[in-house]
Amino acid sequence: MIAHLEGVLREKTPTRAVVMVGGVGYEVHVSLTTFGALPDAGKPVSLRVHTHVREDAIQLFGFHTDLERALFELLIRTSGVGPKLAQAVLSGMAPRDLVTALAREDLAALRAIPGIGSKTAQRILVDLRDRVAELAVGSADGACAIAPPPDAFEEVVSALANLGTPRARAERVAREVADEPGAAELPIEDWVRAALRRLSR
Repeated sequence: MIAHLEGVLREKTPTRAVVMVGGVGYEVHVSLTTFGALPDAGKPVSLRVHTHVREDAIQLFGFHTDLERALFELLIRTSGVGPKLAQAVLSGMAPRDLVTALAREDLAALRAIPGIGSKTAQRILVDLRDRVAELAVGSADGACAIAPPPDAFEEVVSALANLGTPRARAERVAREVADEPGAAELPIEDWVRAALRRLSR
């Protein structure tokens, strides 16, 4: 299976790119998020890749960050969500915004994505909401390389910062959650989820 491509960008459109590697052009399906991060044609490019194998085809899906690839792979495990629909979800919402929407259980935000109906949005929410905090804790600048800080407070701050929250604000919100009754007994995932809800207010 192809997991990574590094070469020269031959061409790009909002949904696909062609990457030249060793004289071979690989067609890679991309979301609008990744498309926006691609360089100009003729420039070096590096993409994380998910290889999707079907009976009649092998398709490559490319991602700018490990976080986006991880979300894609979670989405396609949801009943009724194939790779094209997962690509549409990640085109309709940036990866960090999707993580926030799932943590907040924001069904309306998911339904607002083109191509996502109420039933599909509900399935995505039910299937992924318990995984999103783990993903947040595991992400570092969009990469899912887990290196937990020594204590729970720092781990929560790190997770929030990795999702784009300024560190000062992340520390303040994490402290607010820590000061709530029973916070010390919360799993890290619930602590991150509670912090994300506070950030969305």
